[in-house]
Amino acid sequence: MHPAFSVIFFTTASGAGYGLLALLGAFGALGLLPAERWFGVVAFGSGFALITAGLLSSTFHLGHPERAWRAMTQWRSSWLSREGVMAVLTYIPTGLYAIGWVYLERTDGVFAALGLAGAALCVVTVYCTAMIYASLNSIPRWANPFVPPAYLLLGLATGALFLMLLTHLFAVNTMAIDLTAALSVLFAAAVKLAYWRAIRRDGGSTAASATGLGKPGLVSLLDAPHTESNYLLQEMGYRVGRKHAVRLRIIAAITLFAVPVALILAMIASGAGPLAMALAAIAVASAVIGILTERWLFFAEAKHTVTLYYGAESV
Repeated sequence: MHPAFSVIFFTTASGAGYGLLALLGAFGALGLLPAERWFGVVAFGSGFALITAGLLSSTFHLGHPERAWRAMTQWRSSWLSREGVMAVLTYIPTGLYAIGWVYLERTDGVFAALGLAGAALCVVTVYCTAMIYASLNSIPRWANPFVPPAYLLLGLATGALFLMLLTHLFAVNTMAIDLTAALSVLFAAAVKLAYWRAIRRDGGSTAASATGLGKPGLVSLLDAPHTESNYLLQEMGYRVGRKHAVRLRIIAAITLFAVPVALILAMIASGAGPLAMALAAIAVASAVIGILTERWLFFAEAKHTVTLYYGAESV
């Protein structure tokens, strides 16, 4: 599929934002983060900015962005519509929770319940985003059981890294957040590597399997439907060379997983202070490069089965 930057930014920014808000909701409600006013202002401001910017960017690739609201009316059958509904609903408990944190400096009682409810809605929203792709059987590399957990864990990992940076800037319970960030990155790495291994082993659909005629290699296209490129091939048959894909996977694995974990371990060994803050900032910057690379690959490596009609050997 053609990797539109607006969708790449949407899935990465909103994923990190929902991960950050979910951790604020859960950790604040459990008393693992103090309801310090200015920390709350920056943390919630960052989270809401990420998800809002991501949601707005998701409309940029539409022909009529002003009609995007209509997608929310089909929630009974569409994961895209469910995502939109859940994204709007998430603002309510998280917004009230943020008000309690910032203005009243409270995360207990009813505010704790709001924080946990907001965290749950963040998880559901990211799951709906993942299912937009995982439900498409016509794109084999998306219709994969590793896609939903990968989206959830990558959102958690990037959100945890942002929260880690903020806790070091404000000197707030850094050890618990450091460990959470390290574990979330490791779990995300395990699932993403399993996904890459699965799509490498799976041969995908071929003209033979799609038609049910013969074995792979015995069914071929007699004549191409078009003599030149068209919209379908540009959008659904985007090609990235295998050697380039391997290199980009290595870059993503190093910058998104290996570097942040190594830096977190160095932070834990060095203790809180300016050095730890610098290492946290580098870890976040590295993860941003990594998640953008990972998400670009997620779209670029996926091909629609319609490309078999245009002569593709497999998808």
